[in-house]
Amino acid sequence: MTGRRPLPPTAVLALADGTVFRGQAFGAERVGVGEICFNTSMTGYQEILTDPSYAGQIVAMTYPQIGNVGVNPEDEESDRPHLQGFVVKELFSAPSNWRSREPLDTFLRRSGVPGIAGLDTRALVRRIREGGAQVGALSSDPAQQDEAELVERARSAPGLDGRDGVDAVTCREPYVWTEGPWEGIAGQVPRAPRPTPTYRLVAYDFGIKRNILRKLVEQGFEVTVVPARTTAEQALALAPDAIFLSNGPGDPAGVREVQENVRRLADEKPMFGICLGHQILALALGGRTRKLKFGHHGGNQPGQDLATRKVAICAENHGYAVDADSLRAAGEPVEITHVNLNDGTVEGLAHRTRPLFSVQYHPEASPGPHDAAYFFARFREMVARHRAGEAVTGAQIAGAAPGAMGPGA
Repeated sequence: MTGRRPLPPTAVLALADGTVFRGQAFGAERVGVGEICFNTSMTGYQEILTDPSYAGQIVAMTYPQIGNVGVNPEDEESDRPHLQGFVVKELFSAPSNWRSREPLDTFLRRSGVPGIAGLDTRALVRRIREGGAQVGALSSDPAQQDEAELVERARSAPGLDGRDGVDAVTCREPYVWTEGPWEGIAGQVPRAPRPTPTYRLVAYDFGIKRNILRKLVEQGFEVTVVPARTTAEQALALAPDAIFLSNGPGDPAGVREVQENVRRLADEKPMFGICLGHQILALALGGRTRKLKFGHHGGNQPGQDLATRKVAICAENHGYAVDADSLRAAGEPVEITHVNLNDGTVEGLAHRTRPLFSVQYHPEASPGPHDAAYFFARFREMVARHRAGEAVTGAQIAGAAPGAMGPGA
């Protein structure tokens, strides 16, 4: 007579509105509390897990099967996951991929991230889409499964509004990054030869992804990464040819000290920003940001270039957007260069008289399509022309249409 197979451990996901989901626990045995967002990417769960921009959030994947390719060190976008929890429909405990080094469950367990599987992720996503972003509490700890207590923890926890999430993910000391992109398949084909560095770049780390750094190296930048609180004077002492502003977590309006440093640097050097860096640049130029109902998270967002009318399929991860009307009111000669076709929100901006531009989405992908990778080459072109003494502007480089401010963004 064979023994009965033990039931899998249970987990609870409780939302601040009182909705409760039960499922199968995996990952670390603990309670994670954070704002819930859903990601629509069909691949790249490891890059999503290790993206520091998800600090303070619980991520739910809409693609149903997660974990089937395992985890490997080459695909990590930072040194560890920073999110508060992970939600999937179906967890694969036995990955099948030659690059896999360990199962997803093992990776999350040693990283301290709780997970829940087996719940109706479609119902969860519908709840967020209809009711807007809200805080949740995810418990994979058998000793903390009381639904009422978890709902109360979700209700009493702060959301992302006004929250500076950068300090938790930025580097503590400056460092030089030299690794370029893979040439072919990561782990199989050697990395492409690193070009001889031509331009010095200071990259502000608000939660920077490694593939951004690889793309910058690929363009011939000598990249020095600095902590988020590095002053403008300290950055300029490194004698850079340009400044880069990275992605990162939290509410951009909460990172006030950084805005002032960027404002001073924007008067001195060419500048390119991605995601949170794009929002901080807008704030430094006198604009405002606003919270989106449930944000953009995934690898299938349509971003339109207003100059060419071409649409790129973009990787995005943000819960806030730049308010176009605030840029108009600020009086700065700034153009909106790109918009999201789903909701008209600002996806790119450029200055008409200074070498400054930025994009809301992620041209480095990881995960996601590579439609927008050309922005790194455009940044290099702007820096080269500026160093040659040309009066180049961000609008000339980023492709802004004359007078474009976006369709009702």
